[in-house]
Amino acid sequence: MRKGILHLAALLLAISPVYAEVFELPPEGYDVIGSVATISARYEDTLVDIARRHGLGYYDLVHANPDVDVWLPGEGTEIVLPSRFVLPPGPRTGLVLNLAEYRMYYFPEAEEGRPAYVYTYPMSIGRMDWETPLGNTKIVAMAKNPAWYPPQSVRDEHAAEGDPLPRVVKPGPQNPLGTRALRLGLPGYLIHGTNRPAGVGMRVSHGCVRMFPEDIEFLFDRIRVNTPVRIINVPVKIGWDGEALVAEVHPLLESPQPLLEESLEHIEQLDADVEVPDLDPNSKEPLTHVTEQFIAVTAVRAGRLEWDRVEALVERADGIPEAVGSGIKNAATSAASK
Repeated sequence: MRKGILHLAALLLAISPVYAEVFELPPEGYDVIGSVATISARYEDTLVDIARRHGLGYYDLVHANPDVDVWLPGEGTEIVLPSRFVLPPGPRTGLVLNLAEYRMYYFPEAEEGRPAYVYTYPMSIGRMDWETPLGNTKIVAMAKNPAWYPPQSVRDEHAAEGDPLPRVVKPGPQNPLGTRALRLGLPGYLIHGTNRPAGVGMRVSHGCVRMFPEDIEFLFDRIRVNTPVRIINVPVKIGWDGEALVAEVHPLLESPQPLLEESLEHIEQLDADVEVPDLDPNSKEPLTHVTEQFIAVTAVRAGRLEWDRVEALVERADGIPEAVGSGIKNAATSAASK
């Protein structure tokens, strides 16, 4: 009987979606979490199905498995699960949304006497004509089962396509916001669920950030109003994993993510708590991103890069972290260790 119960539990775990990738924050000197795994596809699987079951998005699996058919991977096909991540640069507080990797990181405050954790989720971002802006803001409101009030611009777009929208879409299965919504200090922008989960991990929204229904519900119960939110576009992340320098490279987004002038005007009117970056990250070449991140992570601790490895990783840009360098002991440290 006990064996049967254990077998059933294992089966349920295998077919149920992962509600979040949760990792204990690594100690000082470590910036890498998780691990890469390999599984065998089932007969009925698509890469989209596999991604959702393992807390990954569309491009996560497509980039990590470039030779696998998205919709018919085939029974027994080995699928790489890229569930190892270099933590994003900057403060480890609140929500950090990295558009370049279609992924967010939530750093809740650690409870006294307990270790600190990081939660990470795949996400969808704005299309090239409806871009998700960069900036520092915060969560200003939260809603369960929200109604959707489509902006006039979205209603005009749908009307032109022969798919007119009502002024209000009530909560329910037809509501594209899903069951939960987090309103940001950026006017008009939300982090929300979806009624089309297959699009998570793609550029498909009108600028808002979409999450799997189970992920937004899990996050909603653990986050609060005034949580800081930092939206970045960092295609190259470099961090320490002990003595190794590890890089994670993603393709550059095809267009910049500025904060639109009309949004800036609204922000001034509302006195929203937003800081606006003044640099377009897409104006730089990939190796420039590498150099900038390398300078940042070696500002306190010296290290060296192996540029042949770096160039190969940039060429591949599959989002799988790999060691590309190591630390350097200075002369004083070397002498003291003898």
